[in-house]
Amino acid sequence: MSSAASRPYKVLFVCLGNICRSPAAEGVMRAMAAGMPVEIDSAGTAGYHIGELPDARMRSHAAKRGYPLTHRARQFDAADFERFDLILAMDASNMRNLKALDRKNAYGGKMKMMTDYCTTMSVTEVPDPYYGGPEGFEHVIDILEDACRGLLKEISTR
Repeated sequence: MSSAASRPYKVLFVCLGNICRSPAAEGVMRAMAAGMPVEIDSAGTAGYHIGELPDARMRSHAAKRGYPLTHRARQFDAADFERFDLILAMDASNMRNLKALDRKNAYGGKMKMMTDYCTTMSVTEVPDPYYGGPEGFEHVIDILEDACRGLLKEISTR
């Protein structure tokens, strides 16, 4: 018989298309949380890339740091509000999208910004690197590493 204390803590990372930021967050967190009772997934608020691997540029930059990104893009589903303990938006736009899906305002306590967990970087959003150059992808991974370290610290105290 499983109790709430013994079940894995479930975290969902959310961006727009689920091919850059949120799968990178998933990959970073998977590596950092290896062996911990944490379930990790990612999704997009839009369905542009359903079934696709993460963007090749993000996969390349993440792989250089030891984060294999093998997730297949999926769209956020309202059932995710029930499935996950914590839902982390990469930026304000995606937070608005998530809040719009929470029609009864029942899940606000589960939704936070990814950058709420940053401990060394002073940023309010994880910027979308899609239309930029290599430095944008590196910057996103820097932010995600910082935020995931902060998130793990909080999860480990539960």
